[in-house]
Amino acid sequence: QVQLVESGGRLVQAGGSLRLSCAASGRTFSRLTMGWFRQAPGKEREFVVALTSGGTTVYADSVKGRFTISGDNAKNTLYLQMNSLKPEDTAVYYCAANALGPVRAGNAYNYWGQGTQVTVSS
Repeated sequence: QVQLVESGGRLVQAGGSLRLSCAASGRTFSRLTMGWFRQAPGKEREFVVALTSGGTTVYADSVKGRFTISGDNAKNTLYLQMNSLKPEDTAVYYCAANALGPVRAGNAYNYWGQGTQVTVSS
């Protein structure tokens, strides 16, 4: 079992930055493929970024160059640094773990956090 707890979401102005955290427990997250997804009101959940157990990063085109995924093995914590935020980045952001299939597919992940709200005002 893996427990995931996200934090760091808040209201921010367009052009600003935020760092989301995902604290993992139960297993060493560096051995898992981890991902961030988001879901805006009335929209489908969408892939944001993944960090594979081998250290490869995969970004959605919509966030490439603005968002960065990283991990702290000592803290067993995954991060999402978000820069140059846009109103269209407004969503609940979810951390997911242990992808056993394509990293862009939400149903490939076994474990999910409860989400953290990010709101970007224009």
